[in-house]
Amino acid sequence: MNDAVLTHLDSLGRARMVDVTDKPVSFREAVAEAWVHMRAETARLIVGGGHPKGDVFAVARIAGIQAAKRTSELIPLCHPLLLSSVVVELSLEDEHRVRIVSRCKLAGQTGVEMEALTAASVAALTLYDMCKAVDRGMHIESIRLLRKSGGKSGDYQAPSA
Repeated sequence: MNDAVLTHLDSLGRARMVDVTDKPVSFREAVAEAWVHMRAETARLIVGGGHPKGDVFAVARIAGIQAAKRTSELIPLCHPLLLSSVVVELSLEDEHRVRIVSRCKLAGQTGVEMEALTAASVAALTLYDMCKAVDRGMHIESIRLLRKSGGKSGDYQAPSA
């Protein structure tokens, strides 16, 4: 039997922001990933520096960092967090796929999973936006939490994909 409850619902089933007032401050970290599939020509254009819009990876990285910092404005019941670190890395994994990995850290009363997921998602969307003129067939997939540590619920490690 699963004893899990939806913490963002009150006893009447109404949406609510979770009260973390009495939770102790602890170190928390979350890592998420997203994949963007594209034509080989598009990938070569990105890594070769020939894209007319500039450094696609740099812009996507900054967009992901900014998105992590603004997660509470995008996801209605997320707490605004004082993030201590956000890292977004993009890498060409083969001739057709870019892997985006985001890592968020803080010392706080609630987790940073949504911030890591938002960072990876927005970085992927930014990459798509910058390259859609040359490759309308790109697609984003496998946005997921890879791992998290800290907090009452403990650690989590995603199974291998």
